Amino acid sequence: MTTPRNSHLSYSRLTRFEQCPLSYKLHYLDKQQAEPGIPLRFGKVIHAVLERLVSEQVLDELTGPLSEDRAIALYREAWAADGLSGIDVFEEGLHILRDFVREEGVVDHRDVLAVEKEFRLSVGPFTVLGFIDRVNWVDDETVEVVDYKTNRQIFTRDEVDSSLQMSLYEVAARRLWPWVKNVKLTFRMLRHGLRQQTSRTPEQLADALAYVETLGIQTETAKEFPARLNANCVYCDHRMHCKAYAEALQGRPHLVCEDTRDLEAVAREREQVARLAKILYARKDELEGVLKAHLRERDELVLGGVRYRMFNTSSHDYPVDATLALLTDATGQSREELLDKVAVVDKKALDAVLKALGKTLDKPRVALLKAELEAKASTRHTPRFWAKEVG
Repeated sequence: MTTPRNSHLSYSRLTRFEQCPLSYKLHYLDKQQAEPGIPLRFGKVIHAVLERLVSEQVLDELTGPLSEDRAIALYREAWAADGLSGIDVFEEGLHILRDFVREEGVVDHRDVLAVEKEFRLSVGPFTVLGFIDRVNWVDDETVEVVDYKTNRQIFTRDEVDSSLQMSLYEVAARRLWPWVKNVKLTFRMLRHGLRQQTSRTPEQLADALAYVETLGIQTETAKEFPARLNANCVYCDHRMHCKAYAEALQGRPHLVCEDTRDLEAVAREREQVARLAKILYARKDELEGVLKAHLRERDELVLGGVRYRMFNTSSHDYPVDATLALLTDATGQSREELLDKVAVVDKKALDAVLKALGKTLDKPRVALLKAELEAKASTRHTPRFWAKEVG
C-alpha cells in the first residue's frame, strides 16, 4: 500500500495546493526551509499576543477590560523572540493591539469558550487538523467563531461567504459543542477595526467537506506540481526556490502574440502580462518599503546611481463660506450661482455621515434618505476595462 503523502490535511495545506501546487510540493513534500516574509511573521506575532492575552483572562477567571500594558509587554516579548525589526512595523503592531483592547471593552471569562482551540475532523479517508483562534458564547444556542486577520486588504463579500476556512470551523464548532444550534462566523480584521461576518447552511457545509475530500485526493495523486503565478507570490515563503517567480521578476512573458488579429492569442498574452505586472508591482512595493524604512533615519540615499528621498505632497480643502464670500466679491455673482459651479459633496464624507446616522435612526429611514440623495445626484459614466476568469 502506498504511504500517504499527508499525515493529515489542514486548511493551510489545502489552500497552498489550490493556490500553487509548486509551493505545496516545496513546503510539504520536499520540506524546503521556509523563509516567511515580514507580513507572515508579523501576523504570527500578533496572533501569539492575542492568544496569550485572552487566555490569561480566562485562566485567571477575570471579568473586566483587557490590560493594554500587558498586551504591549507580550508584544515586546514576542517581537524580540521573532527577531522582527523596523519602527514602522513595530508601531503598526502597537496600534492594532491598543485598538483591540479598546474594542473588546469588558471581557467576561465565562463568555470565552476557547482560545486557539484544536480540532480534528474525519473527512472521508482524511483527518483534517486545525486551530480556531477564539470561540465566544453568545447564548444557550449560539456561539461565535472568531478568526483574527492582519491583512491589509479587506475581504470581498464573496470571499467571506465562500471561505473554506470558515466552513471547516463551523463543522468543528458543531462537533466540539453538540448543543450548538447557531454559529456566527467572524473574520476580525485587526488593521481596520472591522468584523466581517457570515454564516453557512447545512448544504454549504456538506459541499465544503466534499470539496476538502476531493482536494485531498488531488494532493495524494498529483504527478505534476506547476507554479501558479499571482500577486501573492511576493509573500510566498518559498519564492527564492521558485524558478517561475525568478523568471517573472525579469518581466518576460512566455507567450507572445505575433498576430493581433488572433483574439484568443491576444487574450492569453494579456492575462500572462497582467499576472507578471501584479508580481512586479508587488515586488516593487516590497523593495520600496525597505528603502522607506531607511529614509526615516536620513534625508536621502544614493544607491546604484539613483537618489532616493521622501517628500510631502500637498492638497487643499477650501472652506465653503469663506471661499464663496471671496468669489462673490471678486465676480459679482450670487452665492447660489457660484455654489452650483464650484461646490460638490464628497461621497466618502457623505457616506460617513449616513453611517453615523445609522446609529440614531432606524435602517429604513437611513435607506430612504440615501435613495433620496442618490436621486438628486448627477451620475458620470467612465468606460473601464474588466476581465475575470470563467471556469
